[in-house]
Amino acid sequence: MTTSDLRLIACDLTCLRGGRLVFEGLSFEVAAGTALVLTGPNGSGKSSLLRQIAGLLDIPEGNLLLKGGDGERSIAEQSHYVGHLDALKPSMSVIETLRFHVAYLEGERALIDPALEAVALGSLADLPVAYLSAGQKRRLALARLVAVPRPLWLLDEPSVALDKASVERLQSLMNTHLRGGGIIVAATHLDLGLERAQELRLGAGVSA
Repeated sequence: MTTSDLRLIACDLTCLRGGRLVFEGLSFEVAAGTALVLTGPNGSGKSSLLRQIAGLLDIPEGNLLLKGGDGERSIAEQSHYVGHLDALKPSMSVIETLRFHVAYLEGERALIDPALEAVALGSLADLPVAYLSAGQKRRLALARLVAVPRPLWLLDEPSVALDKASVERLQSLMNTHLRGGGIIVAATHLDLGLERAQELRLGAGVSA
């Protein structure tokens, strides 16, 4: 899935939202097995930066490169993005939801059950998403990180709505991903318990 020379490189990035400057001249480099933790006040551009990396927001100036990745795929195609919204369909069951993600993202069906167990949702596999709590929905959204391995994880406040036990599971998943040579870029106001991380603090700006 990953190689030891995998690197996410950003050079002189600029971000505009609603015609207003959020940040400019932003550069960083993240090596395989390392997390980049985005911190800073609300509106400083943490979510916007994640969306730029995920290909969901234009980059008016600057460049992004995933060195050592699959040269035939975009950065977005080699990434998982988990934003504020869990993007789940209420009428689908837990396992139907994960099966859909695996099929859509060209993953392996053999990883569906292990993914559900990894987020402690195996016993709720047949339950409709509509009946899940906010924390359970978040765990289901995170399950695709396990079900469809990709080298780059882009996580926006990944621990939101999670209880202590679920946060510990998330920490274990993230550290396992890093030990395997993956990269994580995560926006957070909390300590995520990452074993190998560097911080990028963004300054004040417009709402991200």
